[in-house]
Amino acid sequence: MKALLTLSLALLAAGGASAQTTAAPADSAAPNPLTVYGFVDGYYGYDFKYAPTNTRPAFLYSHNRQNEFTINQGLVGLRYDNGQVRGAIGLHAGSYPSANYAAEDPVLRHIYEGYAGFRPFNKAWLDVGIFASHIGFESALSKDNWTLTRSLMAENSPYYEAGARFTYEVAPRLTLTGLVLNGWQNIRETNQGKALGTQLQWRPTAKLLINSSTFYGNEQPPDSVRRRRYFHNFYATYAATSRLSLALVFDVGKQESERRGGKADTWHTGAAFVRYQLAPQWSATARAEYYHADRGVLIGSGSPRPGDPGFRVKAASLNLDYAPAANVVVRVEGRLMDARRPIFEQRNSRNADSYGNLTSSIALSF
Repeated sequence: MKALLTLSLALLAAGGASAQTTAAPADSAAPNPLTVYGFVDGYYGYDFKYAPTNTRPAFLYSHNRQNEFTINQGLVGLRYDNGQVRGAIGLHAGSYPSANYAAEDPVLRHIYEGYAGFRPFNKAWLDVGIFASHIGFESALSKDNWTLTRSLMAENSPYYEAGARFTYEVAPRLTLTGLVLNGWQNIRETNQGKALGTQLQWRPTAKLLINSSTFYGNEQPPDSVRRRRYFHNFYATYAATSRLSLALVFDVGKQESERRGGKADTWHTGAAFVRYQLAPQWSATARAEYYHADRGVLIGSGSPRPGDPGFRVKAASLNLDYAPAANVVVRVEGRLMDARRPIFEQRNSRNADSYGNLTSSIALSF
């Protein structure tokens, strides 16, 4: 953490120098390719009939603390892009990286992103390092999401990746990306195999965005039976009016059984979002979702065993946002979940098949 603090101070100092440069008259020099950025998300959560713990259910990683004032993510970093060469380094801390990066090497847990890239030819980028996942509608940064908390599908698919990424702009409205990765949300390699990923983003109109992302790889330890994992994420967003926006998201995946010729474990999950701009500074978002996983594959265990129970949960949430300034958002969200089995621990030491919570947040970005 001492190293993290030292680098953070250095980044802030660089940001001050950058600000002085950009304050010069527009015609005196070209724009500075080096920028500093930061983000902090402070929150308080409350669970109804909560168990005697401050931790929310184990399959939630963002805003996963309750009855506690804390930060989900505090982030500071530098980005460089001169049009031909680019790179970034960002460091973060908080309850989100503490939970979601727990399996990583301690030296790497505080890296939000760190990559270097260049243009091998016009309209293409080749990057190598650690970067945000190519999978999903939702980001690790809460300010970029329609809802405060993440959907079940976002919480249980990659937020970050390590590998090589090739991006090509086929046309102004169509971008293709191919990736070679260490694996499914891991910085350090966990076996000798590499994973493959693809992404297609298409904007047929200014109001409609269609995304298709895939993943293929073996995510078992080297001393385990190989179980190849196949995964596809699809989402579409549509700006119906100047105030109303809609999004549909669907994930489906399959992982081979531990027995040769055995039935593969599959999971599928979907969510629908409706966002409405109530006033210039106010907006509301409703979300409905479900998650269904054979033997709890992935959401319960990456290597499920015979007899492990399935995971079936439905959920709904309502989000209210207030933006007093362009770079600040105040959010309150209520959320309910309902399961096929009593999987939610309660204060009386008995499990229930339903769960509810409230989460509030103030987030600042620069």
